[in-house]
Amino acid sequence: MFQHWPVLTCSSGTKRKGCLSPNLPWIFALTRSERLLWILALAFSTLFSTAETNSTNTVSRPISPEQHARNAYLTYQARFEINPSHPELAWQFSRAAFDWAEFASNNRQREQIALQGIAAARRGIVLETNSVPAHYYLGMNLGQLARTKSIGALKLVGEMEREFKKVRVLDETYDFAGPDRNLGLLYLEAPSSFSIGDRKKAREHLLKAVELSPTYPENRLNLIEAYLKWNDSKSAQTAFNELEQIWTAARKEFAGEEWRTSWVDWEKRRSKALEKLRSMTPRR
Repeated sequence: MFQHWPVLTCSSGTKRKGCLSPNLPWIFALTRSERLLWILALAFSTLFSTAETNSTNTVSRPISPEQHARNAYLTYQARFEINPSHPELAWQFSRAAFDWAEFASNNRQREQIALQGIAAARRGIVLETNSVPAHYYLGMNLGQLARTKSIGALKLVGEMEREFKKVRVLDETYDFAGPDRNLGLLYLEAPSSFSIGDRKKAREHLLKAVELSPTYPENRLNLIEAYLKWNDSKSAQTAFNELEQIWTAARKEFAGEEWRTSWVDWEKRRSKALEKLRSMTPRR
């Protein structure tokens, strides 16, 4: 969800905040070989530490979303450093960079991680021109970078739009209708006076995302929030009723630890939308 234009979501559709490791910034000053050795050492340290902890506890504790994102980032960074000519590793590292950037505690850290994700995605596109994930996560990481800018974000919007349009042509269903979802949010939140903001286009793409992936709660929540932003209570109520109809089934479809953080976000947004709808309904 775009909280401050232009902000993109992660593939899970969750806006998350956390704390980036205070040791991360200095790694960018290392040489490529030194950085690779540090990454591998940390990855092995994390692996053995986790194994030791699990062996001494009857019930292992699930790792936090922040730790999961951090581990994935370090793992795919190491793999990509070893084999930078592998197109799949390029977009996988770009995806991991986007997820880890969600936990950045300041703009400098988010920018550093986003730039890595952008570079990896561009490398993936060079290796495989029509790679859907590479184009998609290029757009997503450009969104992360845009979050660190003010006026400078305007220069990134056009490229974000082009990348999501490209993915839409290649595979409109990718990431639960991710191309239409992100285009809809981009048109919704971007200023219309001096950028690409467009209410008609936003509605068109948000509706298309619901059509392509109707059971994915994020798509319906985005549509409801757009209607509320436009003070269209009638359409918002209809969309909310439709969300309620798929809510229980969605709980079963998107179950498991990987969706835990998403559900926390979705529940919060659902409650907020309901509260706003009630405030917009005239009392009798």
